[in-house]
Amino acid sequence: MSIVTADLYDEHGEELQSLWLQMRSFGAHRSFEGPIRTVRCYEDNALLKQTVQTPGDGAVLVVDGGGSLERALMGDMIAQIASDAGWAGIVINGVIRDQSAVNALPIGVKALGTNPRKSTKAGEGEVDVDVTFGGVTFRVGARLYSDDDGVLVER
Repeated sequence: MSIVTADLYDEHGEELQSLWLQMRSFGAHRSFEGPIRTVRCYEDNALLKQTVQTPGDGAVLVVDGGGSLERALMGDMIAQIASDAGWAGIVINGVIRDQSAVNALPIGVKALGTNPRKSTKAGEGEVDVDVTFGGVTFRVGARLYSDDDGVLVER
């Protein structure tokens, strides 16, 4: 069954937060949903990679990359790891790379765009903390719904 965010919003209204950032869709799964886990990092994907190596159990990883367009936080290898580990999707306030390969993987991805420049690997950032961007606060455990229309998060 596919998620239809417009229908969910019609049914639940202001019980849901709507991400106003204009994200692009990547990955073979155009719609996805699940409980939220988070990573906050800036142009450094070491914690992101470490997190997706853990069992996803159908969760959605929300990555607050500070909106940076300068370095990709995820490419095909990390997306493959996430898919293999059972993550439903990844929402990135930043950019990805290896778009064609990521689009072939059985996972849903939302990101601001693409940039072939890879990230740093210092391991800086935080995991499983509340993050806020695009008018939405993403709390660990809250449910996220995503499709081609956008992203909704329960309050």
